[in-house]
This record gives sequence, C-alpha cells and structure tokens, in this order.
Amino acid sequence: MGIENGLWTPPAELAETSTMAAYMRWLRTERGLDFTDYDALWQWSITDPDTFWRTIWDYYGLTSPTPFDTALAKSAMPGAVWFPGATLNYVDQVLRHVRPGHPAIHHEAEDGTLTTLTWDDLTARVGALAASLRGMGIETGDRVVGYLPNTPDTIVAFLACASIGATWSVCATDMGAPTVLERFGQIGPKAIFTISGYDFTGKWRDRGAEVQALIDGLPTLDHWISLDAAPGIDPRHTTRHGWAGLLAKPAAPAPVKLPFDHPLWVVYSSGTTGSPKPIVHGHGGIVLEHLVLQGLHGNLGPGDTFSWFTSTGWIMWNAQIAGLLTGSTIALAEGNPNHPDAGRLWRFIEKAGVTSFGAGAAYFIGAMKSGVHPREVANLQTLRAVGSTGSPLPPEAYEWIWSELGDDIWLSPIAGGTDFAGAFLAGNPMLPVHIGEMQCRALGAAVEAFDDDGNPLIDEVGELVCTVPMPSMPLRFWGDKGDVRYKSSYFETYPGIWRHGDWVKITPHGGAIIYGRSDATINRHGIRMGTADIYRVVEDHEDVADSLVVDLEYLGRESCMILFLKLAPGAALTDGLRAAIVADLKSRASPRHVPDRIEAAPDIPYTLTGKKMEVPIKKRLLGQPMAKAATRDAMANPASLDWYDAYAGKYLAGG
Repeated sequence: MGIENGLWTPPAELAETSTMAAYMRWLRTERGLDFTDYDALWQWSITDPDTFWRTIWDYYGLTSPTPFDTALAKSAMPGAVWFPGATLNYVDQVLRHVRPGHPAIHHEAEDGTLTTLTWDDLTARVGALAASLRGMGIETGDRVVGYLPNTPDTIVAFLACASIGATWSVCATDMGAPTVLERFGQIGPKAIFTISGYDFTGKWRDRGAEVQALIDGLPTLDHWISLDAAPGIDPRHTTRHGWAGLLAKPAAPAPVKLPFDHPLWVVYSSGTTGSPKPIVHGHGGIVLEHLVLQGLHGNLGPGDTFSWFTSTGWIMWNAQIAGLLTGSTIALAEGNPNHPDAGRLWRFIEKAGVTSFGAGAAYFIGAMKSGVHPREVANLQTLRAVGSTGSPLPPEAYEWIWSELGDDIWLSPIAGGTDFAGAFLAGNPMLPVHIGEMQCRALGAAVEAFDDDGNPLIDEVGELVCTVPMPSMPLRFWGDKGDVRYKSSYFETYPGIWRHGDWVKITPHGGAIIYGRSDATINRHGIRMGTADIYRVVEDHEDVADSLVVDLEYLGRESCMILFLKLAPGAALTDGLRAAIVADLKSRASPRHVPDRIEAAPDIPYTLTGKKMEVPIKKRLLGQPMAKAATRDAMANPASLDWYDAYAGKYLAGG
C-alpha cells in the first residue's frame, strides 16, 4: 500500500475482499472460468458478451418468471437484442435489499439538517405512491416527469413510477421552463411532480413561475403532484394532488414484470449546441450495467454508504440511485457544496458515515484551490473510496486527494456518459492507480482509441469508440422515426461502431486518459492535444482560477487559438503572467499549442453537468449567433455568455 513513483497500490485486504475478486472466484467455482488477471477477464467479457452478461445476471441473482435462452441474441450496433423473453423490474432489484430499521437514504439540506429514510420507510412510501398513481389512471407505458431537486422524495417518485411500468424523466429545478419544456415536451407526459422552490447559497429560489409555465406548456398532462404548498399556481387543465395525501393510504409494493427492454427513463443530452436528444434506456439494461458499474467496479455492497454530489439534471443522479441496487445506503447532499464554506461536504461525509464519495472533477479542483483541509474540518474515518467524473481530473488533484485524505484512499475516476448511463472507463479495487489515469476499461466495454482510418491505437490519442454492444445503450431516441438521429449521433463516423466523441489514450498497462471532447480538441500542425492538457498547465498558476481554450479553424486561413482566463481574486493579466503561461505551455505541453491570444474573462461558462462549454464558444467565435450556439437554461452560469458574446462581436469585426 502507498504511493511510489506516481503509482498507488491497493491494500491487500481491499483487493482480496472486493466484489470484483469475489466475482472472479465465483466464475472459477460456478462456471469453470479461471482468469489470471483483470486484463484476461476484460478480454473475455468483450469477446464473449453473451456469456459475460448472463453471468452478471446469475451472480447478482436476478430472476425472470418467464423463460429466456440467451443474453445477446443479436449482436449489432444499433439493433442489439438482449435477453429476449426475460421479464423483470428495476424496483424488484432495489427492494430485495430491504432491512427493517436500516437506513436506505440519508439526506442533508443545505442548512445542514440531516434526515434518514429507512428501508422499511422507503418500501412503504413506494408502495403507497404506486397505488395512488394507479388510482389516478397512470398505466404501464405512460410518461411521468419531475421538476424536482435531489431529495428522497424524488427517488420515491421515480421508484413508484418504475414499479408500475411508467417511464420516468426528471429535470433539475435550476433549469428554466423553456429548457425543461424543450425536453419534456418531446415525450408527452401524463403527470408531473413539482416543487415550487429551493434553497441555494442560503437564499430561497422561487420556481413558482417555472412550475406554472410547465403546466401551461404541457398539454398532455392530466395530473399535477405538488410536493409543497405551491401558492398562486393555477392547475389549469390538470388535477392537482398533494404529496402527503398520496402517501397516506398504505399499500405493499407490487412491481409489475416488464420486458427486458421496457423503457425505464428518458434522459437528455446537454442541449448546449442544439435540441436535446431524449435518450431512452430500458429496465434490464440499466440494472445490469449499474450492477457492473457500482457493484463490481465501484465495490459497493450492503455495508456501504455511497454519495455522489449531483443534481437531478446529471446522469450521476441516476448512477447514485444505483447504489440501492447493490444494497448500499445512499447519501444525498442538496444545495451549494461550498455553503457556508468549503468544508460543507466533508462534514456531510462524517455525519452520514459515507464510505464512498464522488463528485465532478471541478469540485475537487475547486477544493484544492480553496485551501480547505478536509481532515481538519471533519472526521473522515469511514471514507475509503473517492470517485470523480464530468471532466478529466488533473494529476495534481490526485496528489491533493491523497495528501489531504490519506494514501489509503482508493481513488477511481470514471468516464462514460448520459448516452448509455454507464462508464466505459472505471475503477477496480484490485488494480493499481497511475496518477492522471483511469484504472481500466470497464467489463463488457470494448473500448478502443481509433485513428482516422479506424485502426486501434495504444499509447496514442484517438477517438474513443466501443466495438461491441452493451445492454444499457439507448433503446432509441423518443420520437426519432427510423432511428435517423440516433444513428447519426453515434454510428456515422465508423459504421457499426459506437463513436463517443471523446479523445482517449489507452496506456500500455491497460489504463486510460481522457483528453476532452474530440470536437473541442486542439489540432495544430497535425498534432492533436486535448484541452485538458492545456488546462493542466495553465491552471497550475496561482493567479489563474479557471480557463477555457478554443482553436478557431478556417478554410484557407491560419487557425487562431484563444485562451480565456478567469483570474484569481486580486490577480491581473500582466505581461509577466502571459509570458509565464506561454513558457510553461512550451515546456510542459507543446510549443505548437501556445495560444495566439490570451484574454481575461470574468467567468468560464459551464453546463449544468460541470463541463466547460468549449464548443459553443468556438461556434460563436466562428460567427454563429450565441442564441444558436448555446442554450442558457442548460448552463450553470448563463450570465457568463454575455461577455463572450460581446467579445465575439469585436473579434469578428476585426478587433
């Protein structure tokens, strides 16, 4: 155990008692499959996906009252056929873990109030709400949506809908009504759950006008369920129901058995550069993928408390709920993670007894720069694992986490996407961690780095592709006739192969490094560099709080690479700072990737899911109107666009 020469080695106890090790022993004793190491296991999982995914079904004890003969009946992308004949329900896999009196969900409000929902409480509420929904006339196949925050009530609503076969979809309450309508309006919901406001940074954010606009703008709604008093809102064409009343009549949960690919939920692409894609995932595919992601790669089980800081607008909300599939307690933190100070989430970890904690990479980078020392503000003795995603985690953040939390912490950044609600690159408690890398390609994920001609690369940057289908890949996009948009989104570049849209390097020892979105990658003089490489150098400067880089490419003209800096408080963009950044980029990145311009900006634009908005800013600087290039309501800080819009106007005019 410990860190030497940039390498973290897992403690023997962690590796030997992990779920991954137990699964490998089970394969040996129950299936006669003996693998010498993880790479051999991974190779088998992608060369024999039919057997692999069937073993996941059996290892986790999934059952179907109807017979099925095979896991992967048709191997094609798109168009794979999984577990034909099998029937199940996501909620059955959650409720099999019920332990009376044991916590299922902890929740901390922004003011620090911690509440707990036990497994028996969760069961009772899901059963009562499901019965009430049936009584309203909500049926299998109906769409039910939520405009809700990250609370236990939201999870109860989702599970109740899923149990009766209704298809769920949720948007975060910090999203504006036009953006939400652009999403929910595509799927024709029959009922909506809402809350009319929330606390953020110590202030009440009234969302009554947004709720009214949603009711007015969704003509298919028959029912409106309000989780609070919601004064002044007119139900219009809907029947209004109070949350407490729907939970008042006891009823035992009775999840209906559904076909393997019955729609579980609809999630959406970010929508920052165009109409959001309504992505449909099925019950069976999500159960299997999330058991692999959180059970095997995340090492979660009934003894764990799992927390991932997220909003309902990010796929990590869905991945967080997956902790329940493994029998773990999940812990939700609502509100601003840095209010009243940067120690807020670390104190929450102590109060909730969190064993595995995750957040977007931006959170850890911000914590590193804030000067907070987690072990000085909280007792973190229960914490054993830390995860990260959303954007690449720089090497210095690895070092900060181990320095601040202890070198016995298993650090496992992951990379995947909303598109298939899973991870292509994941952690493994049996493997070492190389600083700056994700540990491995996930089981069942046939990930490669492709060059422009479709040849796999090792130790070189290429397009991230997946060459074998996975059961959680989208069933379809809602309303996409002939799957035209679905096919063009993933399969145009390499027919029959999933192109994810990230630059990745597969390292010789089986790890992986993400270099940012492939459509935002800097390609100068034939040399590609991910934006993460540039940020890693630039944001090392103490005078730089954040940064964004774009490379503007023109036909018949030299490209222009512009680096925007959000300066630290009290700092100024001096000639000395410019020179220092240029010198560092030359020495630590590439002399060919020195920016043509370095500009001070008041803020860096981010999506609601914590991704820097490189592509929209690039499109605006190439002449596209900002209203077309970016959707403000899909952003964490929409006011930041005004400065870039004005800058682009001057730039395009020759300034």
